[in-house]
Amino acid sequence: MGVLSFLTSFAPLHSSETERLAAPPPVLHDGRRDTPRLHFRLRLSSSFSPHQVCLILHSPTSHRLRLSLQNLVPPQTPMATSFKNNYRCVPFLQQFYEGGAFVVSSDASFIACACGDSIKIVDSETAAIRSTVEGGESEVFTALALSPNDKLLFSAGHSRQIRVWDLSTLKCVRSWKGHDGPVMGMACHLSGGLLATAGADRKVLVWDVDGGFCTHYFTGHKGVVSSILFHPDPNKQLLFSGSEDGNVRAWDLMSKKCVATLGHESTVTSIDISEDGWTLLTAGRDKVVHVWNLHNYTCKKTVLTYEVLEAVLVIHSSSDFASCVGSFSKKREETSASSEIYFITVGERGVVRLWSSESAVCLFEQKSSDVSTKMDEGNRGFTAAVLLPSNRGLLCVTADQQFIFYSPVKTLKDEMSLIISRRLIGYNEEIVDMKFLGDDEQFLAVATNVEHIRVYDIASMSCSYILAGHTEIVLCLDSCVSSSGCTLIVTGSKDNNVRLWDVESKTCIGVGVGHMGAVGAVAFSKKRRDFFVSGSSDRTLKVWSFDGLAEDESRPVNLKAKAIVAAHDKDINSIAVAPNDSLVCSGSQDRTACVWRLPDLVSVVVLRGHKRGIWSVEFSPVDQCVVTASGDKTIKIWAISDGSCLKTFEGHMSSVLRASFLTRGTQLVSCGADGSVMLFTVKTEERIAVYDQHEDKVWALAVGKKTEMLATGGSDGAVNLWYDSTALDKEEALRKEEEGVLKGQELENAVSDADYTKAIQIAFELRRPHRLYVLFSELCSKNDSENHVGKSLSALGKEEFRLLFEYLREWNTKPKLCHVAQFVLFRAFSILPPTEISEVKGIGELLEGLIPYSQRHFSRIDRLVRSSFLLDYTLTGMSVIQPENDANDKPPVDIVMKTKTTDIKLLDEHREPENNTLSKKRKSRSKTSSKKKAKGVAYTEVAAVPLAS
Repeated sequence: MGVLSFLTSFAPLHSSETERLAAPPPVLHDGRRDTPRLHFRLRLSSSFSPHQVCLILHSPTSHRLRLSLQNLVPPQTPMATSFKNNYRCVPFLQQFYEGGAFVVSSDASFIACACGDSIKIVDSETAAIRSTVEGGESEVFTALALSPNDKLLFSAGHSRQIRVWDLSTLKCVRSWKGHDGPVMGMACHLSGGLLATAGADRKVLVWDVDGGFCTHYFTGHKGVVSSILFHPDPNKQLLFSGSEDGNVRAWDLMSKKCVATLGHESTVTSIDISEDGWTLLTAGRDKVVHVWNLHNYTCKKTVLTYEVLEAVLVIHSSSDFASCVGSFSKKREETSASSEIYFITVGERGVVRLWSSESAVCLFEQKSSDVSTKMDEGNRGFTAAVLLPSNRGLLCVTADQQFIFYSPVKTLKDEMSLIISRRLIGYNEEIVDMKFLGDDEQFLAVATNVEHIRVYDIASMSCSYILAGHTEIVLCLDSCVSSSGCTLIVTGSKDNNVRLWDVESKTCIGVGVGHMGAVGAVAFSKKRRDFFVSGSSDRTLKVWSFDGLAEDESRPVNLKAKAIVAAHDKDINSIAVAPNDSLVCSGSQDRTACVWRLPDLVSVVVLRGHKRGIWSVEFSPVDQCVVTASGDKTIKIWAISDGSCLKTFEGHMSSVLRASFLTRGTQLVSCGADGSVMLFTVKTEERIAVYDQHEDKVWALAVGKKTEMLATGGSDGAVNLWYDSTALDKEEALRKEEEGVLKGQELENAVSDADYTKAIQIAFELRRPHRLYVLFSELCSKNDSENHVGKSLSALGKEEFRLLFEYLREWNTKPKLCHVAQFVLFRAFSILPPTEISEVKGIGELLEGLIPYSQRHFSRIDRLVRSSFLLDYTLTGMSVIQPENDANDKPPVDIVMKTKTTDIKLLDEHREPENNTLSKKRKSRSKTSSKKKAKGVAYTEVAAVPLAS
């Protein structure tokens, strides 16, 4: 039987449980003394069961009290909550298209889009950015084209520089200038050897791609040339260009002349050629499509479309539209199938229409537009369209930077219909608010600076659908799962209205009208989920009821406000409802947060203490407190009972815009105007982690209820998903520790085997600079040290050489270590050629750290060498050493050489007699001193020293 002798902390009680346990416990009388019976709730870990556990409590008087296990509450949630120490960021939505030039690859696997001063290579399935081509700070791209094999990307912009990029290396392989103005259109020949460019200078030029020189120079247009197209048949050397002067010109590349001029009444926007190559279709802003016979360049048919067109696309037999179009040809038996051409047009109305060239009638038209932006002169529906290969459907680009992929399907009545297979958003502008949807949290609802809500599928990273209905920008939103299991969304907008949406039907089921200002905050009920609260710039709070909602309503009902109160002196920025629906808290620009009792909105307490406006409020999931985030760069936790400030969190360098509880109220996550996301521990007020993945203000923060996955978005238009990586980091650290132990043992084995090359490589892998110094020091002390060090350095790679130079820079700063550093540095420069040294990352900075200390060391050695000459002079003056004589006049020399601990004796048997007396006196006078000097020169090897004659 397991014994638990320690009583864990009590779980918080709900209000109903508190009332049930508030009565005094009964007291039993056994005739001798009163024995109180303990009443409390205890939560146990799920690994224990009542029949396995015996709880024993020790009273202050050391009497044992046995606890009955009959009324123990089974565990609902684990008592021990693991803290989150780290999050990993995964980019979810990124800006990749700001309007203008784009081009689709031949297999439709990726799209190259102009985005500011760069080109984004985007995956057409997931909208993930594969790579980025940097064009320069002042470059704005106006035209793009791809080679037929998708290996080369051609770009041009306002700088008039035509560049060729290698997509495998993302480097510019060649560039040249040719136009006198921006290039507005580009097209690559099927052979890949020619590139045609159309410019704002009214010229059409053809270039040799490999040589970068102009092969054809065409003039004649009287306006900006905006569209250009090579004939798809390589045998027909024709080039077509359309201009704002309303003309389409056909250029013969062989004769280098204009062979035909085809007219429109307005700007020509699109050109396409039939599958057989003998029919040309041109569309313009004069709301017509002309069908031209390329045999004699005459107009065969004019199709009135009654809308400004941006693209005309011929349906080929290989397209997935061809099978759907077959049903139209069967119904029209009087038309010759051989001469009839089907084509698609898109334009300002934002609908896709299919036409017949012979009958000049519209065979198919979308019932409603999928473009949700307002139609005005500067914001049209579709701006471009491309028929994708490999039965991938139709791609339409909207004026608000959406890429909509359509797929044709047949209905039960054998009619054609278009469904949206994917929707990629190229530019989200400013992310204002976001929330996870449903219990599984597979979708993310995002409010941006547009009048609709975009709902994204987290798995596919594409926009699943759009909730359109507001007439102004949506400022806030909230989501919940109702008691009936339906996922609901409530939104507040600048149009002063709130709207209630059903996610399943993707329709608006209720509209709340009554606010006199923009609705800046909304919050659903947390428990009953039958009402929501809204706050507005008119400084009022309103409680809206779901009463009157019907599931089968075809039109949204008018929601009714159950309560209203003038809550603040300035705009209301945030609202939060308590977990038990008894309270609601509102934060305002008037620097206060107010707690109100529901449903009548009676004031409970006013939280005062912030020095700037409050941007975010939220109730704790376990305690009776509220967290607020303010523009004064602080986060505060307040007690609801008396309105006192319990804790203050600092760390942000600018306004804190959002703050939310994590880990059952034991942690906080916040984001601010400085673009940072921070993680705090409530108990210790410690800042655990700081993340800087945004480039601008982070306005929106969403927290998953189950997984506690985070989503952040802000003024940079990007949305990042954050996953808890605490467990993964621990596993990774454990794995690295195990690998380090094994590598360390391998290093010791290599040293034992005297395999210094392998040992040095392992030391680099383990990032152990001290161990490296010891190894190099041992190599330097060996015979033939140059070869040993050179052999070890030859096995290193570029990254290891970079680390080596960093270590050498540190060793070189210390006189005790510099001799080894200089020796290894000399061998490294001897082995590596200058070209490879220059390719080492950060070599300039490393050399700047090496040169000054090296100069200092060489200066010090030079001073020591010069100082050693004084010793030679002194010894010469003492006749210990004499200058060398000529080889032919060298007297016999007897040398007795002793080192370290012995004296050096100089014996001369060939002294002349007259000098004997002088030499004896000199010996007797300097006998002691010469011995001391000889002993003092330790570790010195004396060569042949001639005796004085």
